[in-house]
Amino acid sequence: MAISGIFSALVIGLTIGALGRLVVPGKQRIPIWLTILIGVVAALIGTAAANVLGVGDTRGIDWIELIIQVALAAGGVSLATGLYGRGHP
Repeated sequence: MAISGIFSALVIGLTIGALGRLVVPGKQRIPIWLTILIGVVAALIGTAAANVLGVGDTRGIDWIELIIQVALAAGGVSLATGLYGRGHP
């Protein structure tokens, strides 16, 4: 993977992770690196799911794919907050 691919994955992961954090109510006590990781994983899984559903490549902005990615990120952030928050003050 080229440097530009890594950089774009981080930017997309940060964006999707941040949107996922915004959807989850309350304060999430997880580090930014974990938010980025959740965002990258949610983006990859969301893209795959959108492709399976046949909505991954549409004209214009792929809103359904974005909604799937953000929903997965929100679920990941909620899960990480519950698991990570227990062991750290």
